[in-house]
Amino acid sequence: MSLTSGLASPRTPLRQFLDRELSAGPKPLRESFRAQHRNDALLLPGPGVGTEAGTVGTAIDQRLRLAFTAAAPLDLATAFGIKLTSEIPRIGHQLRTIGEELAARLTETVYRLRLDDRDASIERAHDEERDLARLLLVAAWFQVLARTPIGFAHTPLACSIWKDAEGFTLPRLLELPHDDLVADVVAQLYQAAEGPLLALRARTTPQDCTGGPTFAGADITADADLVIDGLLLDVKSTRHPHHLPKSTAWQLLGYLLLDTHDRYRIDSLGLYLTRSGTLVSWPVEEYLDLLGTCHRDLPTLRTVFAELLRNCTADAIPTHHREEHRTRLLLERLAPVIAPGHCLVCAQPLPARTIREYCSPWCGSRLQTLRRNGLLSRHRRTEAAPYRASGTQ
Repeated sequence: MSLTSGLASPRTPLRQFLDRELSAGPKPLRESFRAQHRNDALLLPGPGVGTEAGTVGTAIDQRLRLAFTAAAPLDLATAFGIKLTSEIPRIGHQLRTIGEELAARLTETVYRLRLDDRDASIERAHDEERDLARLLLVAAWFQVLARTPIGFAHTPLACSIWKDAEGFTLPRLLELPHDDLVADVVAQLYQAAEGPLLALRARTTPQDCTGGPTFAGADITADADLVIDGLLLDVKSTRHPHHLPKSTAWQLLGYLLLDTHDRYRIDSLGLYLTRSGTLVSWPVEEYLDLLGTCHRDLPTLRTVFAELLRNCTADAIPTHHREEHRTRLLLERLAPVIAPGHCLVCAQPLPARTIREYCSPWCGSRLQTLRRNGLLSRHRRTEAAPYRASGTQ
């Protein structure tokens, strides 16, 4: 299962669960995001980037991770992609050999440049950054194989090696990224070196940071970028940094919920927008309140989320009637219990002697949306249950 694929459609069990639990929807969080993101200056890519914007995004993500901790020079997705090349007919052996040479070169470069050394700046010499950018861009193509094998067939890496597998070498591979891709990665790195990440890096040590955190016990792929001394930070290289997509808001929450055993001691959530050089963050409690997770406290929400993942394929749209019925019953069983006399949307106490099911015009509007999308229980539960008032946890 994959967190990102589970958020892509409103019909997946994962999205239905979160859409119901987050009673406020994304609007309050978006307003808070825009209030913090006031930088109108934008660093745009050159024309040669074209459809490779995602490759650039992967490369700058990894470069910024390495500025905080170089404990894992080669990320797990790249390592897995290199391993998978062995299964490709005809070119697999050659591609695996080149991939392993790339891994060794990247590891040696990261350690030699001491990228996470706090006594040095985030950036290195221009030529060193360009060489490193080429290594990371090529590594990003191997990541594509780990994530979407069909997409890998259209990467410059795959297209080039199919033309001449025997004569293909690592030096030839490193020549493939267009100069505009290299320049774009370097420009975003230099901008980060003068922005808010500088202070965040200065007040931490490499041991305080985890690059590409994983979540033990969860049968789902989730690629968070960094945990920096309790701050779970996701790096976004979007060309539209002033817009906070619903999927991004839900994605940050998903990472938080997957840390079931509180391994990373996450106390705040944040986004770093590489093209505007802006860091936006929220304390966990504020983030939950803005999304309206007022039905349950964080430990309970984590427990229920884990139960959802254990009992269904949460990232896939049900394809058969029986599967759809089973999923509906599971979501109903996991529905929050709202005590009598409390708002069906936010679980806050209703005014005395009211006949309404909601506490405010906002909740009234959300109630219609939730009901229209089938995200409320089929029946009103009557048993009393504790609720979390706004601003508490």
